[in-house]
Amino acid sequence: MNQPSPATSSSSSSAADGPLRGRTVVLIGGGSGIGLRVAHQAVAAGARVVLGGRTPERLAAAARELGDRATWQTVDITDRSSLAGFFAGLDRVDHLFTSAASYRVGPMLELSDEDAESPFVSKFWGQYHAVRHAAPKLSPDGSVVLMSGAAGARPPAAAPAYAACNAAIEGLGRGLALELAPVRVNVVSPGTVDGNLWSHRPAPDREAAFAQYRRDTLLHRLGTEDEIAQTVLFLFTNGFTTGSTLYPDGGYTLR
Repeated sequence: MNQPSPATSSSSSSAADGPLRGRTVVLIGGGSGIGLRVAHQAVAAGARVVLGGRTPERLAAAARELGDRATWQTVDITDRSSLAGFFAGLDRVDHLFTSAASYRVGPMLELSDEDAESPFVSKFWGQYHAVRHAAPKLSPDGSVVLMSGAAGARPPAAAPAYAACNAAIEGLGRGLALELAPVRVNVVSPGTVDGNLWSHRPAPDREAAFAQYRRDTLLHRLGTEDEIAQTVLFLFTNGFTTGSTLYPDGGYTLR
């Protein structure tokens, strides 16, 4: 595991006293996007964070940004041996969140079989195997937060495999809550977020999707990465919530 040198970080120097103080929070996909925002909020709450992902340069930069409460290690969630090695290097896991995933989305009649299966390979089975390898290290009063998506409850377009994958993750969360109790397992199922994920897509596609989402939600706006991260922190710290799915989606699933 790589330990960055201490950096100036207001969040690490002003860590609050609370339920995350001194706890180990493992964030696979923590080098960018929602995972990185969770890392910032966890560090601000007094936690130590372990960042995982495939890109060492991105992880190292994120750890420098977070300060001396952050360490990092490369891991590929689609590679079971990589996951086994990642968790073998940890003494304990108090909270786990996996936001890393890579997949294709589209209509059944247009996607190749490989592309159609990609959400399950990366997002579903990636999280499944991450939890499986983390399980021996999970603290009895700890938690797991799985990442789904509002498309599982309300598909925005013809993308049946992607919608099914998100719905399956919600079912996985309920099943794992039963099996791993007293460890708590919950699911966060965001709507469209103006953040890292969409920043890599063509501008016309992005703006068209954003405009449609604003029309489709009760709040008529996009979410932010910090708002999703706040939901994850709630699920980490609320000791009486397990087997639940929360939808920080602006009311998208109600329309």
